[in-house]
Amino acid sequence: MKRFSSICLLLYLCILPAAAFNKDVFQLLNLDYPGLQQVKEHYANGKYEDAAQALLAYYRNRTDIINPNIDMKNLHLSNRERQWAEEALEHTFYVHDGYQPSFHYGKDINWRYWPVKDNELRWQLHRHKWFTPMGKAYRLTQEEKYAQEWVCQFMDWIKKNPLTEIDKEEYEMTNKAEVTGSAENVRFAWRPLETSHRLQDQINQFVLFLPSVSFTADFLTDFLVNYHKHALHILHNYSAEGNHLLFEAQRMIYAGAFFPEFKEAAGWRKSGIDILNREIKKQVYADGGQYELDLHYHPACIDIFYKALIMADVNGFRQEFPHSYRDTIEKMIVFYINVCYPDYSNPCFSDAKRGGKSSDLKRYKNWMRLFPKNEQIRYMATEGREGKLPENLTKGFPNSGFFTFRNGWDETATVMVMKAGPKGEWHCQPDNGTFELWFNGKNLFPDSGSYIYAGEGEVMKLRNWFRQTKVHNTLTLNNRNLETTQSVTRLWQPEGEVQVLVTENQSYKNLRHRRTVFFVESTYFIIVDEASGDATGMINLHYQLADGNVDIDEKQHTLTTRFDNESNVKLQCFAPKEIRTEKEEGWYSTAYRKRTERTAVAFNLNKNDEKTVRYITAIYPFKKQGSAPRISARIISHKPDALTVEVKINGKKSILSYTL
Repeated sequence: MKRFSSICLLLYLCILPAAAFNKDVFQLLNLDYPGLQQVKEHYANGKYEDAAQALLAYYRNRTDIINPNIDMKNLHLSNRERQWAEEALEHTFYVHDGYQPSFHYGKDINWRYWPVKDNELRWQLHRHKWFTPMGKAYRLTQEEKYAQEWVCQFMDWIKKNPLTEIDKEEYEMTNKAEVTGSAENVRFAWRPLETSHRLQDQINQFVLFLPSVSFTADFLTDFLVNYHKHALHILHNYSAEGNHLLFEAQRMIYAGAFFPEFKEAAGWRKSGIDILNREIKKQVYADGGQYELDLHYHPACIDIFYKALIMADVNGFRQEFPHSYRDTIEKMIVFYINVCYPDYSNPCFSDAKRGGKSSDLKRYKNWMRLFPKNEQIRYMATEGREGKLPENLTKGFPNSGFFTFRNGWDETATVMVMKAGPKGEWHCQPDNGTFELWFNGKNLFPDSGSYIYAGEGEVMKLRNWFRQTKVHNTLTLNNRNLETTQSVTRLWQPEGEVQVLVTENQSYKNLRHRRTVFFVESTYFIIVDEASGDATGMINLHYQLADGNVDIDEKQHTLTTRFDNESNVKLQCFAPKEIRTEKEEGWYSTAYRKRTERTAVAFNLNKNDEKTVRYITAIYPFKKQGSAPRISARIISHKPDALTVEVKINGKKSILSYTL
């Protein structure tokens, strides 16, 4: 009874005064579009209400436009989505995974409520993620309460979030104090990225709620006028670059394709297509890597390019994308396959989150529709039941700076992914030379990730902590962030008993960092770090392990894990002069606002002159606790373009070298 009363009260509070149809819609539509003859006739005769009713009937009977994002024959509402839909009836809105349980936004919805000063929480409120689950709940249950509440919330949002003009750069400002007055709300409610989210998702909501008695002719006119405002706003306020621009362009294609009745629809569609055709050449390197160098946004960008092509396929304008566009998407997918681990997870370099197997399987199945002949994609989509594994193991992508050392593709494999590429864009971190290492089912060196994006006070402090160079597996001067992130590949030898990578980065004005990785007998790694230049100060070589028990021997400069499963590692650092092993604060994050404490150390030594400082680090994965090998290593000879190292594992000697 209490539940019923609560719903009734909320519905009563939400119901808005009956609104007349919005005549503006008829100025926005091409009334000569096939099927709108009756609408045009009523409008010409001044019968505006009849014209609105005819327009509603047209859309309810329209069958020639396809929305590939909604399969009405196989509609599914997950338990999670059902919860969002139910909570939304009481104005508890799902906004972000990082903020659970969801916040309540008031009986009289407060669209400016900002319980935590994290910009993402405020931005993503305006994506209305719970609207589509409400639509699914309505269709599957036929309960009108979902449709009625959706209409109320939709109109309430329009009323309380008017669009006023602000400078484009204000949409991305992170400090509240920088934007005041009405612009303070506009920068959240109408940021082009959020506007584009609504532009895409309102197509789904349109399809789901269209049969409802709450979806009246009057509401339709308001819906279309509001939708038109969204499209025009994006058209004149596209983001300057990056994945935001891609999202916005893809969704403008959706708008133009799904609502061709608008006079400007063809222009919207062309705008999006032109941007994607241009940006796929600009944002994707020749090796298939996306220029933000973030392996969370990389598959998201694949999806953007893919969705645009699928919308074109089902609605008859595929020819507006050249064949090279499709080829680049395929190259991006192959890249992604090679930099991920056997459990489908991805390294958390830069701002990346750790992906999930279920979500990636869904992606691969979608991508397989576009590339049915690609055996690698089929293998990933079917978990190996069909298709073929890539013929390669170790694989490098020198343009984007990702290199994978691999001895297999199953869960027991050893896989190191290293990041040492160009500057990268916004989501990229100053982490050149960092790596992750997977062994026998476990990520032994997870990257720090990002934890949070941007906001005020403590939020920004947390973001900056996770972006520090010193919390990655790489080298710093006086624990400072890198001044330059423009690595150059000096040598890449991906075959043979000893596979070799040599990269260089002018990390600081007077200090160049050269990192060499030897993958020996597909079993263990020897890393040589050389810091050269006339800079002086403390050189810090940082390593961050997974969470769990780690024995630290400060005298032998050794870290040995004691993990419960059969995935352990011994790390030992050698240098020709005295080094100090010092513990550091250690955390890593694989999801937004989720972090885990872990062991972190730095091997420090003083550089007092222009002489080059050299470290050798041996990283030896092993299974059972207590079975770590004895390791020794020393530099035999070195020149500006050559190096030779002697390594002994349980007394067995190996000579490793490179010549540039």
